[in-house]
Amino acid sequence: MNVSVLANALIGSEIIKIGNEVNEMKRKGAKIANLTIGDFDPSIFPIPEALKQEIIAAYNDHQTNYPPADGILPLRETVAGVLKDRYDLDYATSDILIAGGSRPLIYATYLALVDPGDKVIYPAPSWNNNHYCTLSSAQGIAVETTVENNFMPTAAQLKPHFKGATLLALCSPLNPTGTMFTKEQLEEICDAVIEENNSRSADEKPLYIMYDQIYSLLTFGKEHFNPVSLRPELKDVTIYIDGISKCLASTGVRVGWGFGPELIVSKMKALLGHIGAWAPKAEQVAVAKYFKDSTQVDQFLGEFKHQVQESLDALYDGFQSLKSKGFNVDAVVPMGAIYLTLEIDYIGKTTPDGTALKNSADVNFYLIQEAQVALVPFSAFGNEDSMPWFRASVGGCSLSDIQDMIPRIEKALSQLK
Repeated sequence: MNVSVLANALIGSEIIKIGNEVNEMKRKGAKIANLTIGDFDPSIFPIPEALKQEIIAAYNDHQTNYPPADGILPLRETVAGVLKDRYDLDYATSDILIAGGSRPLIYATYLALVDPGDKVIYPAPSWNNNHYCTLSSAQGIAVETTVENNFMPTAAQLKPHFKGATLLALCSPLNPTGTMFTKEQLEEICDAVIEENNSRSADEKPLYIMYDQIYSLLTFGKEHFNPVSLRPELKDVTIYIDGISKCLASTGVRVGWGFGPELIVSKMKALLGHIGAWAPKAEQVAVAKYFKDSTQVDQFLGEFKHQVQESLDALYDGFQSLKSKGFNVDAVVPMGAIYLTLEIDYIGKTTPDGTALKNSADVNFYLIQEAQVALVPFSAFGNEDSMPWFRASVGGCSLSDIQDMIPRIEKALSQLK
């Protein structure tokens, strides 16, 4: 049956595919530590109790009809207050758009700014920009980053691609690496964008920045920086993506927000209005009340971040222990988000049954089978499958799960030749 060119070109989420395969194996009885999906096991990381009670109260209050297309005003007022208090950013409620998580907002940013054939620049690895380029018929420019810069893109790497580009997609803390921009790194990129836009004529589209900071409240001893705070003159060309999904372990609550220039946000609202990608009204009412109380939010964050960091540190320390024993592995110090970047350099090795591990996917499948540990190769984030780096997401595992998996990984790797 014939389908559209877009449907034929679109590739499903590699992460969801791996996660589904692992879940099917678990359903059949396999005991696998699933470090694939960037999600939380609610039995390990529940949403804040006070938020849950606010959601229940909102449903009991019959807050179940359509919300306004841009989100209920009390929630946009709460977001405006949070932006001022936590980031020293001044945005009016008309500059803010509420949606069902961050994905619709990223998609709407692409559709509002990018015409077919326009250049979109993004780092590799990064989350889903390659797929959003396909959805918007953009010309995606994946800029490969290196471990020397913690897989964060530098101005020197990005600047050669700026000419004629429409959108620069950035994220910090970065999915999939859990690493972050330093102040100096982001300042250099901001200055390069300003220089590029100053060179363009009035009838040209500027180079826009989409800045995904959904993990900005989940940092570990590192300061989060954002473009407009560093360079206020970028306010007219920067669209932010944010929300509660990650910082409140509330991925299923589906409340996200984007903010930026009112003209662009209004176009994004019109696009999402046709799609109907609203956050449920009861959840909006609940988040408006809960997130406004910074004291209870900070109390939850303190305990939550400690728990996440314990898991990240345990995985990091485990891999450093394996490295000290001579295994070809490494890990990048966790900085933010729920991810750890792992190197498992065993491509080209042979399994005990004589099977050659030809790429990162083979290494991953071997670890699933022999160590009962599932990761996501960086090939799912825009890199080549010859790259021996992987994302580990700790939201779905307990601390004991992570500690218990290290000996299994050691045993599995020791069997390779």
